Amino acid sequence: MGAGMIIGYARVSTDGQSLEAQHAALIAGGAQKVFAEKISGAQGDRKQLAKAIAAVGAGDVLLVTRLDRLARSTRDLLNVLATISEKGAGFRSIADAWADTTTAHGRLMLTILGGLAEFERELIKARTDEGRKRALARGTRFGRKPKLTAHQIAEALARRLAGEALTAIGRSYNVSHSTISRL
Repeated sequence: MGAGMIIGYARVSTDGQSLEAQHAALIAGGAQKVFAEKISGAQGDRKQLAKAIAAVGAGDVLLVTRLDRLARSTRDLLNVLATISEKGAGFRSIADAWADTTTAHGRLMLTILGGLAEFERELIKARTDEGRKRALARGTRFGRKPKLTAHQIAEALARRLAGEALTAIGRSYNVSHSTISRL
């Protein structure tokens, strides 16, 4: 990476925690600007993180003290890193030297991590598909429950053949005339 700006991001979960230690570590790590917030990582709406990412430009580096300050899951981490990478910027974590996209080793590690996350998604999808097929083989029906029983359907069809109006039949079963017409 070029001699861009280093932008820090700090986050603490509760008011009991202090941002000061993270702020000091980021400044010591070379951050010229620090975005900080007191918010749970589980919350999706992290305004300061969004501002930090928006402030990062080509050649800049987003710096955090630890990975868990940035992301709440592997997928979240990979999404944030993809956004940073698309801007031509780098990422570094002070405590996690392997997560440094400004080095070839760091890029390799994060590529492997991304591959593992993708592999995990494929496994989950395969297991879900297998489970669905087994359920179908057992006779499990998917989707909404039918509004009418088999007996009611036969009755409604007989009434329709006798010339009764769709709306009248539908009203008697508490369904719309469309449900009757689809029979």
